[in-house]
Amino acid sequence: MTTVQQIYEEMQRIAPLALAESWDNPGLLVDCGGEVSRVLVTLDITPEVVEEAARKGCGLIVSHHPVIFSPLKKLSGQDVAFQLVKNGISAICMHTNLDAAEGGVNEVLAGIFGMREMEAFAEGCGRVGSIEPVTVSELAKKAQKELASRCNQPFNGPAVQVKFADTGETVRRLAVISGAGGSLFEDAIARGADCLLTGEANHHHAIDAKRLGLSLIAAGHYATEFPVTAAVAEKLRTAFPELEVLVSEDARDPYTYL
Repeated sequence: MTTVQQIYEEMQRIAPLALAESWDNPGLLVDCGGEVSRVLVTLDITPEVVEEAARKGCGLIVSHHPVIFSPLKKLSGQDVAFQLVKNGISAICMHTNLDAAEGGVNEVLAGIFGMREMEAFAEGCGRVGSIEPVTVSELAKKAQKELASRCNQPFNGPAVQVKFADTGETVRRLAVISGAGGSLFEDAIARGADCLLTGEANHHHAIDAKRLGLSLIAAGHYATEFPVTAAVAEKLRTAFPELEVLVSEDARDPYTYL
């Protein structure tokens, strides 16, 4: 049997804690200790995911987003951390360190678009490199198709909703940063990118990026990050052949798209 601590040590090799931003809270955030035979990998730890882990006999959840982020002042039955402890399920959460890690969130995202000569940008979190020349609209359509195929399907509506701001220039050098990376468009411009593909970007980011000559694609926070779960699961299967590692089927985008 494999212990929670052994898996935590392996996750630190996969995503070193030193790579995390100072404001972040990665780590073994719920420690019920002991040995586990089955692990569930997910993007978020929600009540639905806790229920899934309990139903499937998983003693540990490995998540990207921290289940505890702000300091807790009280606990009740509605709190996910409480639900984890009640079910005897530990939680390892690797956030910005997994974003920045080799083979982490953004390298998986970059790989989906065939990025070559990959370099880090945005203080190591994002990736920028060359891709086969493509129009912004074609790249947006590819993002929608490829990301949807790697995400859990919603109960209603499309799996991925994509919006884009198009300068009209062909994309040859692409920058990617998962999640809420729209504010980093100036970093992408500084690295010579033609387009920034991220999860979330607000109205003003799109206006300013386009004005400065950078196209921008926003493909959803969930959609740009969930694909890493399969990569993490495979790394854990390789490190612990005796361990059954599952990818969550109940972790879904909280939004429903029309």
